[in-house]
Amino acid sequence: MDDSANSVVLDAAEGTPEQLKITSKIDSPSSCVRHVVVTVPRDEITKAMQKAFDDLRPRADLPGFRIGKAPRKLVEKKFYDQVAEQVKNSLLMQSLQQVTESGQFSAISEPNFDIEVIELPKEGDFIYEFTIEVRPEFDTPNWKGLALKRPIHTFSEDEIERHLKRTLSRFSTGTAVDDAAKIGDQLLLNLKFSDEGQVISSVDEVRVELRPTLSFPDAEISNFGELLSGAREGESRSTKVKISEGCNNEAFRNKEVDVTIDVVEVARLDVNELSKGLLDQLGFTDTSELKDYVRVELQRQLEYRQQQELRRQVTTELTKDAKFDLPEDLVKRQSQREIQRQMLELQRSGFNADQVREMINLSRRNAQAMTIQALREHFILEKIAEEHKIEPNAEQYEAEIQLIAEQSEMSPRKIRARLEKTGQMDALRNQIIERQVIELITGAANVSDYDDPKLIAEEPTAYALDNAVAPAVADIPEAKFDNDLSDSKNKSSAGKVS
Repeated sequence: MDDSANSVVLDAAEGTPEQLKITSKIDSPSSCVRHVVVTVPRDEITKAMQKAFDDLRPRADLPGFRIGKAPRKLVEKKFYDQVAEQVKNSLLMQSLQQVTESGQFSAISEPNFDIEVIELPKEGDFIYEFTIEVRPEFDTPNWKGLALKRPIHTFSEDEIERHLKRTLSRFSTGTAVDDAAKIGDQLLLNLKFSDEGQVISSVDEVRVELRPTLSFPDAEISNFGELLSGAREGESRSTKVKISEGCNNEAFRNKEVDVTIDVVEVARLDVNELSKGLLDQLGFTDTSELKDYVRVELQRQLEYRQQQELRRQVTTELTKDAKFDLPEDLVKRQSQREIQRQMLELQRSGFNADQVREMINLSRRNAQAMTIQALREHFILEKIAEEHKIEPNAEQYEAEIQLIAEQSEMSPRKIRARLEKTGQMDALRNQIIERQVIELITGAANVSDYDDPKLIAEEPTAYALDNAVAPAVADIPEAKFDNDLSDSKNKSSAGKVS
């Protein structure tokens, strides 16, 4: 913890007489937090009050006087409270801007203070204080000449065939059967989660593929395949599930609850024979075109896993000496943002909705540890990006949105509107920047390739659902910054974390 403090007089710069002559005292209670005390001298308050009354007097309407003709002292007495509030807000915002733009720290959040409780004094200086989260200060680690290993793989026809069958099963509903359920079947289920006899959540008539594990954002039924194999329509199964530590509902973290599963239907899909009708339904003219689609999807997933493995090696090396502490509030607030960023990365990399849900559910169950590491990586990669003036342009944003749109089966226009509405354009920006920095580092590294057939899993082991076992109302922060794609707007958010 850094207990150092500094006091800086921020005078009006030459040619900018509108700036205030203020003093700021900054303490560093931790690596990513600054406590700031700002003093606005009495002279500045007096000057601002005089100007405010000068502007008001010609418009002042007091009984017994024509508009603008009331004595100044009477105007000041009558309207003092309103003018003082106006001046307070003006001095507060102007001085705050000068402090945050002074270069003494790089803010990553809004200042934490309550403007309503701050008062403008009638005598003496105007003094207020706030805390603010900042990027930690550190020396850029040496990133040139790293020894990296890059996994590669060439897909065989058998691998493409297996992935093709999995692709078809995503778009086709099986035929109901009276047989006992087996791995790979489609089950229509009712699920109920209870704690000491009280139902905490339920899911009705959800269709899942029977796999070894059933995944939720805050838990997983690890024996799902074993539990449901052999079950028939109309039967029920019961088990217990442990809620993860990262659950949004704090009352249920690390708690074990009861699960009841009712089997409504068992269905089975035969994808060995590709009918013309099924191909038409999926939008393909023949099997060859479908295989080309599958091959491209696999290649994008391969590139994603290559990039993630290179990123893992790079960030492990660069963050090994990153000792700065991260405030709990910052980690908690950024957890949802990090999940959003990861979701965008997966969507643009050719993963289907089922795969995205499973990986996102895993992240949610380990949200705190994942976010701490992600923030440390972000701070270092962002600093390298600034040093090399790496900033996304409009074409790069459009390319990312196009990739997401292709996988989401939505128009780029709708994808952009959704990202802007939910405040995820900052997350997209960081995603592009971090990828470019990893490419910069990889280009300066000593890279050796090795074949890794496990880059694409043989068979998925889990089926993922969006439903939380112990749901809670999530506080998703609103977007605080505009997301215009002009260079000036993008650069203005360079210090933000998303």
